[in-house]
Amino acid sequence: MTFALVVVGVLGLAVGSFLNVVIHRVPRGESLLRPPSHCPQCTSPIRPWHNVPVLGWLLLRGRCADCAAPISARYPLVELGTAALFVAVAARFGLSASLPAWLYLAAIAVALALIDLDALRLPNAIVLPSYLVAPLLLLPAVVVERDWGAGLRGLLAMAVLWTFYLVLSLVYPGGMGFGDVKLAGVLGLYLGWLGWSSVAVGTLVAFAIGGVAGLALLVTGRAGRRTALPFGPAMLAGALVALFAAAPITSWYTSLLLPA
Repeated sequence: MTFALVVVGVLGLAVGSFLNVVIHRVPRGESLLRPPSHCPQCTSPIRPWHNVPVLGWLLLRGRCADCAAPISARYPLVELGTAALFVAVAARFGLSASLPAWLYLAAIAVALALIDLDALRLPNAIVLPSYLVAPLLLLPAVVVERDWGAGLRGLLAMAVLWTFYLVLSLVYPGGMGFGDVKLAGVLGLYLGWLGWSSVAVGTLVAFAIGGVAGLALLVTGRAGRRTALPFGPAMLAGALVALFAAAPITSWYTSLLLPA
């Protein structure tokens, strides 16, 4: 299993490198393939050995090889963060039939969270295809594990969360965008697959994180009451918390309601 985790970690580094391109280009409507990776300042193409995840940035000491323009440290951090998340997901689910689906969720979570923070958008180019990709990646697990109940529960939770967020967006349009509604359906599919407790934990934690972050920005003066704040990162963080800790959180909360 250790060797498998190393392989998944290396895969995460490579995916993280690609996600840097996605995060930069998708909000701008640019092609992911053309032109090849280049310095945004001098447009010089990045040499293949400088494009190696993390090591390339270290080799360049965070500067372009041609014009010496600084290269943000976020690039290697995205690569390392994606690799760490891939390893955590692989450790959680093992070499199961559903692992590719969870790795896909981890990848789009990184991309969507950072794009929403940068541009206050959850691009359709990433969210909408996930309504097809995620079920297709989960289907082998349904067949291999013969867990049709998980598949049906996931589809039902997808509809429930989508409807719940849609109602919120209609009641409070200033605080919830339709991009959040579309993302809710995808997260509902995954959380519903795990169980209804995961749906509840993921949703509640998302609103808790969003509320705390919003309050902190208000208190520090970095946002006002009318400032638009991204909610996608909180939704994705809530889903990841549920992914790894729904059971202990549910047990703790139940113990508060029903003390021994």
